[in-house]
Amino acid sequence: MVREELTRLTGNGNGECSQNDCPNLYLTVGGSIVVQGDVSHAFTPPEGEALVEIPEHVLREAFRALGW
Repeated sequence: MVREELTRLTGNGNGECSQNDCPNLYLTVGGSIVVQGDVSHAFTPPEGEALVEIPEHVLREAFRALGW
């Protein structure tokens, strides 16, 4: 999967997350969500998984974009 295949839900030029290196949420063609954020070391996740931290306002923006 490449970024161009994803629908960006957050950081589309409105607010503090308008750059590609900000925490963002993306919607896949299959309906799942891809999260981009700062690496978290809160605990060690299972192999093949990762932990990321994203600000609450990014989730709120994504919910609005999805009409939730």
